[in-house]
Amino acid sequence: MRIIVNGESRDIEAATLAAALAALDYGEAKVATALNGEFVAKRARDATPVKEGDRIEILAPRQGG
Repeated sequence: MRIIVNGESRDIEAATLAAALAALDYGEAKVATALNGEFVAKRARDATPVKEGDRIEILAPRQGG
């Protein structure tokens, strides 16, 4: 299916947000996620379905000062 990840079109095979992150090589990464503009907590990713055309935002924390 084709989805938008951080503004870029991507083709992946995934039924859930957790599976999409794994397919995009973010499986174990500590990231924040949003699906179609709504924050999705880590504990909810396995139960959050994704479908054709969805927009996923993946944000990694930054350190510094």
